Amino acid sequence: MKTIITTKNAPAPLGPYNQAVLSNGTLYISGQIAIDSHTGSFITDTISNETLQVMKNLEAVLKAAEMTFENVVKSSIFISDMNNFSTINEIYARFFHEETAPARETVEVAKLPKNVNVEISMIAVK
Repeated sequence: MKTIITTKNAPAPLGPYNQAVLSNGTLYISGQIAIDSHTGSFITDTISNETLQVMKNLEAVLKAAEMTFENVVKSSIFISDMNNFSTINEIYARFFHEETAPARETVEVAKLPKNVNVEISMIAVK
């Protein structure tokens, strides 16, 4: 059994997928990129602002599922340039307590959707 989670406070999917799927108490959040859901604008002026928008989008999806970042057990970060790692990590860290932060990997990729610089997906558990 699965429940589709959607919110207008995060960008609509760009393809045949959902923002998130809840199954047996586990929330699988699709990769989020830096789209402002209210304006439809891509936030790519700085890597800091781009990462912050991605995290806000993830937060909106978590909230729609009645969860917070404390429920996150796994994150996957995809970046187009590993030179941006420290800045992305700094923004990402603001949303977690270090002692309870989730498992994570960060991978540099050749290209991301819409030529953005960062995409993050998460798994959370109720």
